[in-house]
Amino acid sequence: MRFTSVTCFLLALIMSPSPTIADDNVAKNIDVWIGTGNSNLSRGIYHCRLNTHTGRLTDPTLAAEMAGPGFLAMHPSEKVVYAVGDLDGKPVVAAYTVDGDRLTLINSLEIGDGGAAHVAVDPTGKTLLTAQYGGGSVAAFSLNADGSLKVRTALIKHEGGSGVVANRQEASHAHWVGFSPDNRFAFVPDLGLDKVVIYKLDVENAAITPHGSGKVPAGGGPRHMKFHPSGKFIFVLNELSLSVTVFDYNAEAGTMTPKQTIPTVSKQLLAKEKFKSGSEIRVHPSGQFVFAANRGHDTITVFRVNQSTGQLSVIEVENARAVTPRNINLDPSGNWLLAAGQDSHTLASFNVDGSTGELTYNQSVVMAPSAICVLFGHE
Repeated sequence: MRFTSVTCFLLALIMSPSPTIADDNVAKNIDVWIGTGNSNLSRGIYHCRLNTHTGRLTDPTLAAEMAGPGFLAMHPSEKVVYAVGDLDGKPVVAAYTVDGDRLTLINSLEIGDGGAAHVAVDPTGKTLLTAQYGGGSVAAFSLNADGSLKVRTALIKHEGGSGVVANRQEASHAHWVGFSPDNRFAFVPDLGLDKVVIYKLDVENAAITPHGSGKVPAGGGPRHMKFHPSGKFIFVLNELSLSVTVFDYNAEAGTMTPKQTIPTVSKQLLAKEKFKSGSEIRVHPSGQFVFAANRGHDTITVFRVNQSTGQLSVIEVENARAVTPRNINLDPSGNWLLAAGQDSHTLASFNVDGSTGELTYNQSVVMAPSAICVLFGHE
């Protein structure tokens, strides 16, 4: 075979690695921090990376040792990760410096009312809140400029319980904390009360003042909630009834009014499940879709959002490729969804169709011991 100079040049181009493609792949690796539950397999917070071009995950490695660091939050600077769990046998909120794929403990503070189920940091990075499921309370902490924990400024106990579901709603169970888009209010879904408790927020002093509440249907058991990108609607996941309640949100008054409650899975499909429980809800960055995870049935429900009313309609119910999907999260681009299997000790990757919202399993699954929280960094 005779090779011309042109042929040799073309072969060299084909066989040589492309700097542009290689650099592009490197640039698209995003950090994934994994909070874990108490188990013999887990040693703390784990880290892996997601390639946002291929959806492939790297094998998780231990980032920091901590007992049961269930839920995590990121400081706005992206230089500090917060975790709620146990250190030296005490329930704390801890602050860690991000150092590549490792986390270095800065400091920690005792919560004072048992362990927390959730943690969140306000967008200014001045106030951190935790929700205590067992204690039925919300705690507030002030943060220093470097993201370290300064002092606990409040611990407010919720009183009562709806009593609708036996053994689950006899008392308050605060389950999640978060902030309004304008950072004027804080929200705490309380599974035991069948309410989302609303607080007026003073970020400069890390202070919260009771402001009101939003009610879900009796026995719903509100667990987690998210805002629509427009700020006009709130989506509350009800753990006990496996449903989502849609609220209209009045930003000026800081009030929420229910307008729709829709099941995540039909009663017929849940009939044979010995255990069934809603776990997590996420809103696509486009605002067009909502995703809810269903434990026991081990699925992810995809909803379409009516952009005028905020009301939901089911698109599909997808196999989560995880046993007990305790948490799901969307990467910042909205192209990928990760499902954390608490009992399968896995993290699975799905592609999100940007036009239909449908999920396609990416056949990328890695071992992640007792995974119950997925927190993304940024590219």
